Amino acid sequence: MHRLFFGLDLPADIKQRLLGVYAPIYGAKWQSLEQLHITLLFLGKVEPDRISALCDAARDLPVEAFELDVSGLGCFGQARSPRNLWAGVQPPDPVAALHWALRSRMAGLGFAPERRSFRPHVTLARFKKQRGSVEGLLDDHGESVFGHFAVSDVVLFESNQGRGGSVYTVIERFPLPDPH
Repeated sequence: MHRLFFGLDLPADIKQRLLGVYAPIYGAKWQSLEQLHITLLFLGKVEPDRISALCDAARDLPVEAFELDVSGLGCFGQARSPRNLWAGVQPPDPVAALHWALRSRMAGLGFAPERRSFRPHVTLARFKKQRGSVEGLLDDHGESVFGHFAVSDVVLFESNQGRGGSVYTVIERFPLPDPH
């Protein structure tokens, strides 16, 4: 079984800028440079013989290549006791369009959709039950701009547990049509 998800890869310079906000916060498990991405759709455990069909379904998505900004910080949960610290993406609409296109196609293959609503973001840190506040980080970096980049493809990632957390491997890239 392979643990898979669709996502968007980030350019190295944006990942480096995102690392600049890291600070010691009680209970925070910070993502490494290699772990930074935007999740479009989590599939979970997939049998190897199903990967070819899901790759076929992910080709020729009905969303053209677009530009994206990574900016601002936010959190899921309260700033005094967050579950997750994230960087935002603007505009969210084309990212959401990719999510919905993938979700529809994967549902056609029998993949159950996630129950939670989709909010495009880059996860920077996850928190254990005992959590420190991110209020200072939100005050300092809440409006920061981390970079602008062209989204030209969707990536199918495999996630494996390693010593330092999850290790993501690119299975396949799916080019988006050029808008010109």
